[in-house]
Amino acid sequence: MFCLTPPELETKMNITKGGLVLFSANSNSSCMELSKKIAERLGVEMGKVQVYQEPNRETRVQIQESVRGKDVFIIQTVSKDVNTTIMELLIMVYACKTSCAKSIIGVIPYFPYSKQCKMRKRGSIVSKLLASMMCKAGLTHLITMDLHQKEIQGFFNIPVDNLRASPFLLQYIQEEIPDYRNAVIVAKSPASAKRAQSFAERLRLGIAVIHGEAQDAESDLVDGRHSPPMVRSVAAIHPSLEIPMLIPKEKPPITVVGDVGGRIAIIVDDIIDDVDSFLAAAETLKERGAYKIFVMATHGLLSSDAPRLIEESAIDEVVVTNTIPHEIQKLQCPKIKTVDISMILSEAIRRIHNGESMSYLFRNIGLDD
Repeated sequence: MFCLTPPELETKMNITKGGLVLFSANSNSSCMELSKKIAERLGVEMGKVQVYQEPNRETRVQIQESVRGKDVFIIQTVSKDVNTTIMELLIMVYACKTSCAKSIIGVIPYFPYSKQCKMRKRGSIVSKLLASMMCKAGLTHLITMDLHQKEIQGFFNIPVDNLRASPFLLQYIQEEIPDYRNAVIVAKSPASAKRAQSFAERLRLGIAVIHGEAQDAESDLVDGRHSPPMVRSVAAIHPSLEIPMLIPKEKPPITVVGDVGGRIAIIVDDIIDDVDSFLAAAETLKERGAYKIFVMATHGLLSSDAPRLIEESAIDEVVVTNTIPHEIQKLQCPKIKTVDISMILSEAIRRIHNGESMSYLFRNIGLDD
């Protein structure tokens, strides 16, 4: 596992004031690895708590030490059972609130339901609902990483620190890809062009954008007001009022804007879950002459048959962080590599607990990053 350890952070670990309690809200032991790494870096023991499922599938949380007047940090990594993960977090937050904790800070590296942050037809903005539930349960601060949309921070009425994994991924490129100077950063769709531009400018590399791939659900019908009546009703619309209708979208043939011939292609995104779009992008890049293809993302959900599909694809390596546990997927696919981000999470916890500024962790991050 690749790990970034800047010397200026190395000297600051293991320096925390008293009154800090670190809990893991996961009942699944495979999800506790990140919590253990953070506790080790901070030089503290994990708090004593029992989180388990009753025979009737209800979640039970029992805190086994005093949290009165203390800063409680609850680390919750998302398992495959997302809804159980959410309930474990909410119940633990509420248990700490009723036990008179001074502050309750949620450390949620991957914020669940973050893709459902826009209204679509008669759906709902689920990430807003989840934010309201967390605040109502008693959360006083949130630490997360690479939100799918930065605007999600506005759903909370508590402070939110949206950390970035890009420094770790950038250093991986520089240290683990020997001929990265011959690389080009690729956005698999125009929607991810800003992220690709950020990587390209920091590495002083060129950029390419794939346009014309199959429309995905993420960008389709993003406006909840897009629900015109199927049949024109005279009673509903005045005969003299002609409302112009939008022309239906038609995707053009797949094109690559930028030169990838004879280059290493590095596709960057925030989440890799359903890998179909990444596989299609890799095939297109191979056809255009790219001789090596890397995929880099912060959150590696890698659901369903993703490991098998990656192993059989033209992709040479998939690099993700450990915001989500994926050890099983790595056993199924040796192409999957992990970058450890426990360093920045532990430093964020230390700074918040000690009342220090968080601006150090956001150096050189612009509005578009």
